[in-house]
Amino acid sequence: MESVNKFQSLIILVMVALGIILGQIAFVQTYSEYLITPFLMVMLFLVFLQIPLKDILKSFKNLKFTLTAVTINFIWTPILIFVLGRLFLGNYPELLIGYIMLMVTPCTDWYLIFTGIAKGNVALGSSILPLNLVLQLVLLPVYVFLIGGSSVDMDTMNLVKGVVSTLIIPLVCAIVIRKTIVSKIGQEDFEEKVATKSCDYQGYFLNAAIVSMFASQGKILLENLQVLLILLIPVLPFFVINFCVGRLVGRVMNLSYEDNVSLNLTTLARNSPIALAIAVATFPDKPLISLALIIGPLIELPVLFLIAKILLNIRDRELELIVNE
Repeated sequence: MESVNKFQSLIILVMVALGIILGQIAFVQTYSEYLITPFLMVMLFLVFLQIPLKDILKSFKNLKFTLTAVTINFIWTPILIFVLGRLFLGNYPELLIGYIMLMVTPCTDWYLIFTGIAKGNVALGSSILPLNLVLQLVLLPVYVFLIGGSSVDMDTMNLVKGVVSTLIIPLVCAIVIRKTIVSKIGQEDFEEKVATKSCDYQGYFLNAAIVSMFASQGKILLENLQVLLILLIPVLPFFVINFCVGRLVGRVMNLSYEDNVSLNLTTLARNSPIALAIAVATFPDKPLISLALIIGPLIELPVLFLIAKILLNIRDRELELIVNE
């Protein structure tokens, strides 16, 4: 899956183009929308299958890192998103909801790839993954209501049903099946044989969902090509501000380079697949919300790659200073 994540921006673009092309066929356009939610549910099941939720307490072994990351992700970032969203997307209510759903959910997969590229502490970054997952599942509906609830007509029961159908069901199934398989073949074989395959196939199902979505909503995208530019305006400041916040906090907390990289990446990378699944189930008649969540990674992944390279340059300069001393 590392190679898939490395080129995910390009792959998403190809899937978008393929979806739009297939959407020109009337039959495909009519029925493709019924495939989106099943594909996303399978994808999330495969994501959850890889995450050992029983290890959530491991994140508290490094209490300083965990509390810092949670504070930035779940207290500071929603405040920042509220300000940026209201400032730049106040006149685009559906895009505002999509922006909120994209930006308040910390990533649970590819941020580890970029942590590795930047030579950060991947093990430390992994330790907080289950906690990030649980907190965002609980808090995402709260953030949507508090930050953007007045922007579009939103039914509380629809949001709850969306969370249950697209997240809770795959999560429960993954926990039960993971426990069953581990009891039969052991933890080591599970990680080597099952988790690795799950990581590969989750990308395939995400791509299938993207194709299905653009096959059904391609015309809306073509009519709203300006969405990408509109989203760039509030998304890029988020990355710049949170990158600076992460570096500053890491320095104040006296974190090592490796630990500070982990802090930077876990507070920068966003979890668009989970938010997309909720958006599709909750707002089926507001495709611009889902569109914002698909466009998000097109902006995010190149930025994360650039940030990883910037962090490597920072490390090289620090090492050079040490040698010169």
